[in-house]
Amino acid sequence: MDGVRVGKRVIGAQSPVTVGWENIPKVQGGPLRLFFFTWFQPTMLFALIAFWYYAPNSIAKASTAVGIGIGFKILLLGLEWLAPRHESWRLTWKELTVDLFYVSLGYTVLRLIEGFIGSDAVIEAVQTSFDWQKLAWFIGLPLLLQAFIISFVFDFGQYWMHRGMHNWYPLWVTHAPHHYITQLNVNKGAVGNPVELFLIGLGIGGLFDFLPRAALLAGSLGLAVGTYQHINVRFNSPRWWRFLFNTTEHHSVHHSRDFEASRSNYASTWVVIDRMFGTCVDGEAELLGMEGGRPMSIRETMVYPFADGWRTLKERLGRRSVMPAE
Repeated sequence: MDGVRVGKRVIGAQSPVTVGWENIPKVQGGPLRLFFFTWFQPTMLFALIAFWYYAPNSIAKASTAVGIGIGFKILLLGLEWLAPRHESWRLTWKELTVDLFYVSLGYTVLRLIEGFIGSDAVIEAVQTSFDWQKLAWFIGLPLLLQAFIISFVFDFGQYWMHRGMHNWYPLWVTHAPHHYITQLNVNKGAVGNPVELFLIGLGIGGLFDFLPRAALLAGSLGLAVGTYQHINVRFNSPRWWRFLFNTTEHHSVHHSRDFEASRSNYASTWVVIDRMFGTCVDGEAELLGMEGGRPMSIRETMVYPFADGWRTLKERLGRRSVMPAE
């Protein structure tokens, strides 16, 4: 397998990866089907932005955002069932049950932990010690511009955290279980070790949470774009969409069994950040996972960072103990 050269890297030498938008299959069918699968994503994005922009204060709150997020994922689950991107990714009841376990973990245990030592605690500490008058200029900006800045800054922080997870072993060992998923489905973003999910949530953009309306608008960007990363539906994304935003295609490359391909497309929402730093690969992959596509059990996912970290530490100490004395 020769692979394709992208910049200084060779993509697809270890596992098949389609490189280049012109080589990716497109949705076929009549005009209504083509219209739906071309404009569904932008329509949902603009609808969510309009809702949070005009919603009365009585409903513009976090609980409403959670409800919308759940409803949106149920809608996308239906699309996955009706029009799967790959039959090999089709969701089974067993996999759905496992996915929902991780989703419930995020809404309960992780949410509780974040309130004490995570981003929520950091935000509270900063809010009580910082002179917010210094950011009066920011609050005076148009609301949509505030939301864009919050979204971009948050994603910029997540980009470097995610990239660090792939390039520094102490972080990688927490992130590795997420790369054992062998298909993309709408809830797969929640699958992973709790330590990793906690770390990835420490984006610096969370410090803007003192602006509820702007933060909710920024969250709608993340919901209407980031949710598509893990989804088994093919869209004919407009050119401007796939240039700016991370897509299912981009994220499937990131989850490829090919090592070099998996070191790309780190951003959560704005793939243009990857373009800025030379880590973007436009393409897609169907064969995902690690160790030839071996799924990881819930138990293994929970203990992997500690077990693999301990194994690596013992190996390094063992090598040092047998080194010849000078």
